[in-house]
Amino acid sequence: MTQIFLAYQRLLRAVEAFSPLLYLAIRVLLFCAFYQAGMTKFANIEGTADWFTSLGIPLPTLMAYTAALTELVGAFLLLVGFATRLISLPLIIVMLVAIFSVHLDYGWSAIASGNDPEIAIRLERGRALLADYGHYDWLTEKGAWVILNNGVEFSVIYLLFLWVLLTQGPGRWVSIDHYIQRFLDRK
Repeated sequence: MTQIFLAYQRLLRAVEAFSPLLYLAIRVLLFCAFYQAGMTKFANIEGTADWFTSLGIPLPTLMAYTAALTELVGAFLLLVGFATRLISLPLIIVMLVAIFSVHLDYGWSAIASGNDPEIAIRLERGRALLADYGHYDWLTEKGAWVILNNGVEFSVIYLLFLWVLLTQGPGRWVSIDHYIQRFLDRK
């Protein structure tokens, strides 16, 4: 039994040696999400402000610029691992606003389940319309046709990843924060 425990401990140490790559992967994933969100908001900032108005968000134009800038600047800071803990907090706030003002009413799933009878009917009718009046094969060659549910799924996942970065930092080796801390520790 001791040999099994020791082997398990060696395995854990070997796996933990690669944990900085996990933090990098989380940061890259969040970069992709926040870069896309920020660019989309900036591409149509008036439309974003109008949408924020419809959601009842106060000062919608200011908040549209604030959200877009936070997402875009945050994306790049996360990517390079600079001021990671600092930028994680405003991004968490952005995610909380998204969850409570947009996604919560739609439940968990971002994509509606085809197992739901009502969704299955809508999917089938949509496929029939596309087959009759569209180029169904072309429209679906990159992926299946789905119905967006717009639930909290992605927002909660991003929020949890941000929470990890807020509490644990950006990881070693591949973050500017790590090298700044090493420099400060030498003094």
